[in-house]
Amino acid sequence: MSQPPADPDPTAVGRRVRALREARGISLSALARQAQVGKATLSGLENGSRNPTLETLYAVTAQLGVPLTAVLSGPTAEPTVRGAAVSATLLEVFDDADATYELYRMRVAPGPGQLSPAHQAGVTEHVTVFAGVLRAGPADAPLTAAAGGHLRWTSDVPHVYAAVGDEEVAASLLLRYPRQG
Repeated sequence: MSQPPADPDPTAVGRRVRALREARGISLSALARQAQVGKATLSGLENGSRNPTLETLYAVTAQLGVPLTAVLSGPTAEPTVRGAAVSATLLEVFDDADATYELYRMRVAPGPGQLSPAHQAGVTEHVTVFAGVLRAGPADAPLTAAAGGHLRWTSDVPHVYAAVGDEEVAASLLLRYPRQG
C-alpha cells in the first residue's frame, strides 16, 4: 500500500510565490489587494509560516497568471491541497503548445460547500464524478452531476463546489490553463 500524498511544503510554496511576484515587479501589498487576500496572509504564505488554503493559492496564482502547479512541488510528489470542502491531489501536469493541464484526484466533503476565486482569463475546469452527487461551476449558475456524469465550465469567475446530500464526492478535476501571450 502506498503512502498518502503529502501536503505541499509551505516554505517552498512561499519561495515560489515570492519569486513569481518579484519577477513581475508586483509589491506584496498590490498582490494581496488584487488577489483579495490579507496582506498578513500573503506575507505569512511567502515566509512559509502559514499553510496556504486552496482558495488562497488559486486567488494568488490567478493574479500572477500561472497555473497552481507553478507554486506547488513537482508532480511526482503528488501534493494535496485543501480548501473549505475540497481536497485535491495533483496527479499529473501536461503541457502542449496552447495550454498547460493539471489533473487532480478530488474529494468534496458533505456539508458546507466551497467558493473558489476566479482563475485567469480562459481557464476551464472539467470534472468527472465517480461517486456521490456534485454541484459545481460558476457561483451564479452551478451545474449538478451524479456518478458517471461530467461538468465543464469556464472558471475565470468565482465558482463553487458542494456535495449534494450526505455522501462524499469522488471525482477527477482537469484544469486547462491557456498559454498567455
